[in-house]
Amino acid sequence: MTEGPSFPTSLGTSEGTTMSLLGQDVAGDLMGQVSFGELAYWLITLERPTPRQTRLFEAVLIGLADHGFTPTAIAARLTYLSAPDSIQGALAAGLLGGGSRYLGVTEDTGRFLAGVLAATPDPLPDGDDAAAWDALAEQAVADQKAAGKFVPGLGHPVHKQGDPRTPRIIAIAHQEDLYGPHLALFEAIGRVHPKILGKQLPLNGAGVSGAALADLGLPLDLLRGVVLLARCAGLLGHIAEEIRRPVADAIYRTVDRNAEYIPPGPPSVQPG
Repeated sequence: MTEGPSFPTSLGTSEGTTMSLLGQDVAGDLMGQVSFGELAYWLITLERPTPRQTRLFEAVLIGLADHGFTPTAIAARLTYLSAPDSIQGALAAGLLGGGSRYLGVTEDTGRFLAGVLAATPDPLPDGDDAAAWDALAEQAVADQKAAGKFVPGLGHPVHKQGDPRTPRIIAIAHQEDLYGPHLALFEAIGRVHPKILGKQLPLNGAGVSGAALADLGLPLDLLRGVVLLARCAGLLGHIAEEIRRPVADAIYRTVDRNAEYIPPGPPSVQPG
């Protein structure tokens, strides 16, 4: 007798009267016992987080959940306006906009910091050796500048004097003894970049989130997924608010009624 195909999983399985997840009984072991953030971390890493890890991970999720009327939120609201029968479409529309300008900075920063650390000869500086971290950060920022690239995690269009999420996440990481090399390098970049770039830029919350998640040991390939997990809650909030107090139609009509027809042709050249 030929055996059928096998599809191994360490996640969820179901039997006639039971449901298990991560080897735990869903009803008896998880429901009412485990927070959603703890479960998400566990599903991603297949390791149950400690209370310390859970606190930092959930702080990151909260900081990334919503930023107001961003393009992703507007996309979700406009999609709901067009197809109120498809809430999944509205959520998906918002999530699909998570790229290099919005929602992607967390991944970009985590990858950048990890790349610098991987290229650094062992041993890495001690966590409290600010001078050594600053030297490493100076080289990293200078290399980015020479390559004509931005340093991910620097700058914010609104919080120009400092992103309030950044010191809070760093403080929680210290409190929970989870402050690692990615956060140390990120803070050093914040200290040294003005003399290299010639301007002072804030360390943004998306960037510090990438550093914190990398210090938690989450796979770099999944950092943007963590951001999307957080933003899904925010988008659902926007859709709920759109139902209670709609604005999407006004957004649509404002753009539509102010559209200006321009005959096709080569782009006009403005006098310089």
